[in-house]
Amino acid sequence: MRASLKKKFILWFEDLRKEDVLIVGGKCANLGELLQAGIPVPPGFAVTAQAYEKFITETGIAKKIYKIIEKTVTDINDPHQYEKASKEIRQLIESTPILPQIEKAIKNAYNELGKRTKSSRVFVAVRSSATAEDLPDASFAGQQETYLNVKGGKELVEKTVRCWSSLFTPRAIFYRTQKGFEHEQVLISVGVQKMVDAKVAGVTFTINPVTGEPNQIVTESTWGLGESVVSGAITPDNYITDKNTLEIISKKIAKKTVEYVRDSKTGKTNRLNVPIERQGQSSLTDEEIVKLTELANRIEKHYDGKPQDIEWAIDRHLAFPENIFIVQSRPETVWSLKMVSSKVEAKPTPPSRPMERKVVVKGIAAGKRAVGAGVAKIALTPDDASKLMEKGDILVTTMTNPDYVPFMKLSGAIVTDKGGVTCHAAIVSRELGIPCIVATENGTQIMTTGKEYTVDARSGVVYEGIMEEFVRQAESPMTGITPSTAIMSAPITATKIYLNLGVPDMIDKYKNLPFDGIGLMRIEFILASYIGEHPMYLLETGQADKFISKLAEGIATVARPIQPRPVVVRFSDFKTNEYRELKGGEKYEIVEANPMLGWRGTSRYISKWYEKAFRLECKAIKKCREEWGLKNIWVMLPVVRTVWEAKKCLKIMKDEGLERSEKSRDFQIWFMAETPSIAIMADEFSQLCDGFSIGSNDMTQGILLIDRDSERLGLMGYFDERDPAIKRILAHLIRVAHQYGRTVSICGEGPSNLPDFTEFLVKCGIDSVSVNADAVVRTRQLVASIEQKILLEQLAYMRKSATSPVAQKSEQNEKWTL
Repeated sequence: MRASLKKKFILWFEDLRKEDVLIVGGKCANLGELLQAGIPVPPGFAVTAQAYEKFITETGIAKKIYKIIEKTVTDINDPHQYEKASKEIRQLIESTPILPQIEKAIKNAYNELGKRTKSSRVFVAVRSSATAEDLPDASFAGQQETYLNVKGGKELVEKTVRCWSSLFTPRAIFYRTQKGFEHEQVLISVGVQKMVDAKVAGVTFTINPVTGEPNQIVTESTWGLGESVVSGAITPDNYITDKNTLEIISKKIAKKTVEYVRDSKTGKTNRLNVPIERQGQSSLTDEEIVKLTELANRIEKHYDGKPQDIEWAIDRHLAFPENIFIVQSRPETVWSLKMVSSKVEAKPTPPSRPMERKVVVKGIAAGKRAVGAGVAKIALTPDDASKLMEKGDILVTTMTNPDYVPFMKLSGAIVTDKGGVTCHAAIVSRELGIPCIVATENGTQIMTTGKEYTVDARSGVVYEGIMEEFVRQAESPMTGITPSTAIMSAPITATKIYLNLGVPDMIDKYKNLPFDGIGLMRIEFILASYIGEHPMYLLETGQADKFISKLAEGIATVARPIQPRPVVVRFSDFKTNEYRELKGGEKYEIVEANPMLGWRGTSRYISKWYEKAFRLECKAIKKCREEWGLKNIWVMLPVVRTVWEAKKCLKIMKDEGLERSEKSRDFQIWFMAETPSIAIMADEFSQLCDGFSIGSNDMTQGILLIDRDSERLGLMGYFDERDPAIKRILAHLIRVAHQYGRTVSICGEGPSNLPDFTEFLVKCGIDSVSVNADAVVRTRQLVASIEQKILLEQLAYMRKSATSPVAQKSEQNEKWTL
């Protein structure tokens, strides 16, 4: 830290260096570094940490702040105490008048920025910038605040004070308390930067974020502000360039139907429809692609060759190349971490002496069959996870639920005390491609936060320390196969291969896999993570539109990039205990002894206690189909138990504009086949829907009367879709559905894990099989081989007798009749 700068309230970006982090924080110092490297950065200045320090000291609130923490946070493990302290401190800071000399310095700097940019009232972005190296922004994403399109000195001062108060979010207080840092020693700066009026914006990675190829630079862009790229509201254009030659390797131009544009008068962001003639145009010229590649190379080189994730914008009012600005550059986190983990020092114990590997716990291997290594974080609640989890950590908990999904996405591996092969942790970890071990019984008690472990999800064993040889051995020989290679090598099958998806953002990773559509899109993640509030609570508080728009955006994120392939959206299937976890949920949910068999699915939709909320789900579907033109969206009703409830639910859907047609089949309604009743009465249910999707987990549970989450019954072999009773009832469902011209799919776990079960279903004539992403390629290959086998068997039979193939197939499945 340079002493000459220490007493100043305002410092301009061009005067900053990386050693000034204690004066202006990491973000602002980083922008100064980029400017020193000759990178075009929008002009701006930092309100220094010393301005903040003077404010809290001379107004006398410093002692009050720290007294509140001392008085309120008496139990360091109680999140409610942090929330209470945060609320009181932030109210204190924001209600205290700012010192006149600091207010004047901020307003003067804003006016000077206006002069430099030749604008009397310039729009600016206002961002918090932490001064302590131990508070990286990545660990506290969303906690230290940012304000966009701020206009005028008065509003800038107000937003600066709010940024100051964000130093005391519950998470920040918790972190410092847990790490033993003195709160008095941690300060905050605020960065003020001219907003770019973007005609095009996006991100550039100096490493291929999908394949990890270090010699490729990947750029994604769209019309307007970058909000639509970051939020996933649209599918951006994608460009890959060679890092060394700057040659453009590939271009994928998406259909960009919307753009976000700033209103020049109000500063508000407007969502506009892109004219048809521009929707399919490349948002970047070749010159701009190459220029961005050059800038990315320079930035990475400046940071000692470490891969970077770069945000940029192209100003609509300037000419090339002066119109390209770098807004932010930060380390790329996914492949960078893998590079670091691959360099972990080898343990002194040689691989040839396995007896010295210390086994910590054992359980059921349930996620991706791979090995993960990292630092354990014991998180018994989602709040614990939000405070502790960082990218690549091992999430250790009793059992996960939808609230854990954001932290599961961060984890390098997952370990749970409870659960079976079809529990939430198992299903989601397979979808995310994360090693997972469930049913360890006491993993949360034996494993320790902050300690390193190796999770071998091939054998269900957790080892102490990082077993580098295990990680090397577990590396898949398929990692070099690109999505395009998978498509080219994928065989054509008569049985459709669908994809199961629950996390909308994952579609960008999976969209090039060889699948025929989304056979099951779960919306529970959207409800838990995008919305976070109980729909009835939103209705009561007048926020119904928020629910509709957020749900519609999440669904559209998946449907848009893969159209015209169908997306079968399952209406919400939370259980009562899961709905209670949403904000406001306790008021509207009953407590059930066994929520798995209780008030869920269709029975919920038709009840007076939830019907209004179900109508919101219908409105979100209609918005996607009618307003946004996403006609590839179909719907599916879960847990359909009786004919009368199905009819009543279809009536509600019709009232909301969702009605199937026997003639066009443009909009299809499927029923989940999870209850024995729907299979037994398939003839009556077939007259109400377009198709069925077998939920083999719940169907197995219902037919055999077993708890699907029972570790003990699972270990004893009771939970098996191949049980003769289950196979017989599924064969009956397929046969009767086909008699009425209805399709049958399956979206349970069986086809992913049991090749012989898949063969049984294909031989019964199932129309489609829906599996998790990691099983798409192998399932398509398996189904192709089964279909080839059937054809050969039929050909051989025809040569031996006059019996038709249809008759033969009927004879083959005769024993599977009810």
